[in-house]
Amino acid sequence: VVRRVANFIVAVTTSAFSPISTSTHLQHNSRSSTQLFSMPICIVVEAEIKEDRMDDFLDMIEKNAVGSRAEPGCIRFDVLQAADQENKFFFYEVYEDAAAIDFHKTQPHYAAWGTFKESGGTLSSVSKKASGKFMT
Repeated sequence: VVRRVANFIVAVTTSAFSPISTSTHLQHNSRSSTQLFSMPICIVVEAEIKEDRMDDFLDMIEKNAVGSRAEPGCIRFDVLQAADQENKFFFYEVYEDAAAIDFHKTQPHYAAWGTFKESGGTLSSVSKKASGKFMT
């Protein structure tokens, strides 16, 4: 029994610490952060919300973030609140490609953001599009 346990431990340890095949490793890690085949598209939104509309905004943006994260092609959708201004928010969105952004713009949770802005819920909203460069 001791010999079987010892052989099992050696087998598990050997397979756990054996080097990965060079070709497999290179295939997985062949893209450096500066040589991406398809760079993601990032959207950064800075929005200042009217103080009396904060509850409406928080309800809407949570639904928008959750819905967006479930979309094919959405890599990330973060909502950040400024530390020094309670009614200022930043959205950090990352999509695989332009088709993913086009799909996002057809969704009801995206339309809810537009409706919120049109109803006068924002004091300001500025969006910037960027290409991913050094991303994790």
